[in-house]
Amino acid sequence: MSIQATLAQQSYLLNRTAAAPGPGSPPRADNAIGQAAGGFASALAEAEGTARAAMTGGADPQALVEALAASELAVETAVTIRNKVVEAYQEILRMPV
Repeated sequence: MSIQATLAQQSYLLNRTAAAPGPGSPPRADNAIGQAAGGFASALAEAEGTARAAMTGGADPQALVEALAASELAVETAVTIRNKVVEAYQEILRMPV
């Protein structure tokens, strides 16, 4: 399985989950942020576990590269979200009172 296919599958699953509203309740921003933070933490933990296994010979190099690519994608996503939050905060500060 190629890295591109794995990343595309992960992106699809994350977007599908985020786009599907829960039955009977409107989506809330704090739930989305909590889920994103949980996904970020689990992606990094999985990559760390795979890296440890690769160092001890328990995982093949292909799995290590895939895990590192997934963790890189998670970090880039977190940085993008942070940048958007800072940008929105700056826009709020520029609003006239």
